[in-house]
Amino acid sequence: MQCVLCGHAETKVVDSRLSSDGASIRRRRECLKCAFRFSTLEEVELLGLSVVKRDGRREQYSREKVVHGLKKALEKRPYTEEQFNQLVKSVERDIQKKSQGEITSAQIGELLMKRLRQFDKVAYIRFASVYQSFEDVEMFERALRELSKRRRQKKVRS
Repeated sequence: MQCVLCGHAETKVVDSRLSSDGASIRRRRECLKCAFRFSTLEEVELLGLSVVKRDGRREQYSREKVVHGLKKALEKRPYTEEQFNQLVKSVERDIQKKSQGEITSAQIGELLMKRLRQFDKVAYIRFASVYQSFEDVEMFERALRELSKRRRQKKVRS
């Protein structure tokens, strides 16, 4: 790891800590030349994962596309950066569990909707309306009824 202050190529790890969710490691480092201390964060990256699009094309998995879709759905909704990062991590964990080197874009969309339904109901409806291409008010109302029905069932179980 290169020193962020002087650019020296060698640093040593002074301390390592696993994040609470176990998905990343925070490392405290020290430059061997100037003794400057800084922290790095290491996260698991989904490498070698192909996404099969609806038209049959294949492309590399892109975290940026997942983040963009979630941010669009969550626009003007209350959430913290930490909550958002946890959401992205949970979606990527689901993708990892489901994939065997490739996954369909439809499966990713379903995983995103599942997580958004738990995270923010309004964002879920926004995402579902685009993802499922709601064509009329009836489709939108059907999705709202289903969401309300699930909410009532959850309250009854509690």
